[in-house]
Amino acid sequence: MLKKFLYMALLGAVMTSCSENLMDEINKDESNPPASSVNAKFQITDAIVGTGYSTWGGAYAWYVASFTEQIFGTGNNQLMKAELRMRSETAASSTYNNEWNATYGNLMNIKQIIEKCEEGGVNSGQLDLKGMAQVLWTLSFEALTDLHGDIPYSEALGGSRQPKLDSQESIYTDLLKRIDDAIANIKAAEAAGMNNAAGQDLLYGGNLTKWKGFAYAVKARLLLNTLYRNQSVLTDVLAAANEALSAGFDGAELTIFNGVDCDNSWTAYSWSRYYSGACGTVAELMAERNDPRYDVYACDLFGTGIEYAPAGDDVLAKSTETVGFPTWLENGAATLHLLSKSELYFIIAEAKARLGQDASAELAEAVTASFEDYALSDGGMIGFDPSSAADYIASIGSASLAEIMVQKYIAQARDEQIQTYNDIRRCKALGQEFITLQNPNNTSGGQNQWPLRLPYGNSDVVSNPNVSAAFGSGNEAGNYLFTENVWLFGGSR
Repeated sequence: MLKKFLYMALLGAVMTSCSENLMDEINKDESNPPASSVNAKFQITDAIVGTGYSTWGGAYAWYVASFTEQIFGTGNNQLMKAELRMRSETAASSTYNNEWNATYGNLMNIKQIIEKCEEGGVNSGQLDLKGMAQVLWTLSFEALTDLHGDIPYSEALGGSRQPKLDSQESIYTDLLKRIDDAIANIKAAEAAGMNNAAGQDLLYGGNLTKWKGFAYAVKARLLLNTLYRNQSVLTDVLAAANEALSAGFDGAELTIFNGVDCDNSWTAYSWSRYYSGACGTVAELMAERNDPRYDVYACDLFGTGIEYAPAGDDVLAKSTETVGFPTWLENGAATLHLLSKSELYFIIAEAKARLGQDASAELAEAVTASFEDYALSDGGMIGFDPSSAADYIASIGSASLAEIMVQKYIAQARDEQIQTYNDIRRCKALGQEFITLQNPNNTSGGQNQWPLRLPYGNSDVVSNPNVSAAFGSGNEAGNYLFTENVWLFGGSR
């Protein structure tokens, strides 16, 4: 009887096990596989586009462009309010909510790529994909912490529903480690001849040498951002930048737009908001130098005869017609930079100038690269000839630190305003003001109206008490933006 019972129990267990296995197979939705089983190479495409389009080329850049006075905000829209330094727009947690959410969403995708490349993952051992994702992780979190300061980091991305805020200092320590890990993985993948991304890699088509150069360029930028906190970092900046050049770095940019049914983010924004324009702060620096890029930057698109707008001009800001028009806002096929060739050379030039070294060659390379970029972004509207760079470079004289920073400011008016925002804050922290901001609304009623940082996204302000406490409440909500710099540039958070 006992034997019969044991036999029946064993048979029942087997049948149950078989039934469960069978049901598992029957219930498997082959057309909708779980995210964990999707090859990470298909996710790298979205990760690249999200980093370039939403984070470095989205509303963060558009608003910051007004604060850096590289783009003039016109029309009754958000940029007009930013142009006039309206606190209700500048300090509102709703202003950057879409970019805040989009960046963290993209980072979740990037995290999945990295995890899939770990042991046991569907892409286990694919160090090329892992290294690419680590570069994008570093770049995306760099933007978040550069702009917001202390942010959810170690407990973010699924670690907690209410993640703590990590200090910017600790985040930067980890980002520098991450980019070193990325470089090591890319080098190992390169040595092994890996090409697991191939056509899904919209930046370099799986070319790991170029990814290596990109990673070193990101490292150079990160290190330079820390200059106020670490005066001895300049030799490390040069070392990283030179490694980027050795790998043939010639820019990281999205070239996927056609201007017909796929516009870059700047064109899409400009024509949906009516409009953005050329700002006098940039235009006057160009005019003083007889800069051939002037007509590309301040094009009279609508025949109004207005070449540019003085920063903060109330009447022109409320206009529904553009005031001088950067041609790339009309050219939907213009590229978007994650990090340009000109920026890397400007980084080297600044580091050399600060070390008392001759930076003439690097300044020339930086300006030449900017001329080429202006020509491509022009879309044929002006017919700008980049070969005029040589004569222009000869005319600007010595490669002083001041001129390097002015030329970088002009070059990055194209689409790299976030880094300009970093540069202005960093130099101010060092007691240097190479760019004189002219918007009269920067100070009003004896109060600073120029934001030293950006507010957190509203989704976390209302749901995460850690973020809510940092943002403030009542009449104090968001006001810290005007009084507290981020840690990198002299603040405490």
